[in-house]
Amino acid sequence: MTVKKSEPNYTHVKQLLRKMEPEVAASFSYKQRKALQKAINTRGWNNHKIDFRPTLALPFLPWSFYFVFLGGLNRRTLSSTERVSAAIMFIIALLICGLILLGTLFVLLYLLKSWLGIDIFSNESLGLWDQFKALFW
Repeated sequence: MTVKKSEPNYTHVKQLLRKMEPEVAASFSYKQRKALQKAINTRGWNNHKIDFRPTLALPFLPWSFYFVFLGGLNRRTLSSTERVSAAIMFIIALLICGLILLGTLFVLLYLLKSWLGIDIFSNESLGLWDQFKALFW
């Protein structure tokens, strides 16, 4: 995983200067190189706190795939469709987390019921308590 620091990176200016004749590239002062960097680096959106880009190369395919996971603060304003989709995704994530939490709570309550020996329906069992005992005892 790559975590970017706040150090300045002048790769675009270096690439630009490499494409010039050496005497022309050497004639730029520090102030001029900084001005070039400022003019080139108009994209403030590419600075992320978390920048994880793994590559998956499969041996039987002639191409490879890459995945991108970015994290950081969103500094731009959202359009109305982006706001609606973000609200929907938040509600879906909340529902999924709630269902997982509710399912975990039901399993824990069932295990507690079985541990206490409470038998609600006689001769009926899911077998979770027996599997739990076999796993941990």
